[in-house]
Amino acid sequence: MLTRLIIVSLGLLLTACTSLGNAPIYQDEGVAIEGFDTVAYFEQDKAVKGNRNFSYSYKGSIWNFSSEENRTKFINNPDKFAPEYGGYCAYAMSKGLVVSSDPEAYTLHDGKLYLNYSFSVRNTWRKDIPAYLAKSEINWQEKIADVEANFKE
Repeated sequence: MLTRLIIVSLGLLLTACTSLGNAPIYQDEGVAIEGFDTVAYFEQDKAVKGNRNFSYSYKGSIWNFSSEENRTKFINNPDKFAPEYGGYCAYAMSKGLVVSSDPEAYTLHDGKLYLNYSFSVRNTWRKDIPAYLAKSEINWQEKIADVEANFKE
């Protein structure tokens, strides 16, 4: 167990950075959360791949949805459906790191969507969500402040 935790931690460190740069949303080639439908997590409680035919541009990223209905729900209330911390790994954010996420390693908690780097990291995250959230919130505010400062320059 300790060995696995060390390996996961090393993996996070090797892939992590401390700044969002100008990418407040986790994206791959401009597509948010690897093209997964963020509304489906709430409506179906599962990770569902979106379709480019049902896309919407929000915060500099393209968001794909599995249906026009889900696209419309997102357009009407993106703050409700967008993942916390821009879709970056919630656990890594608690450590002050900006790390990609696996859209299938998700948690719905108190009406919000959190993504994690992997299933093993998600398992760690779920052991004490309130404690990790307290740290993640502080770190996220610092990261967002950096992004906003970059846009002002």
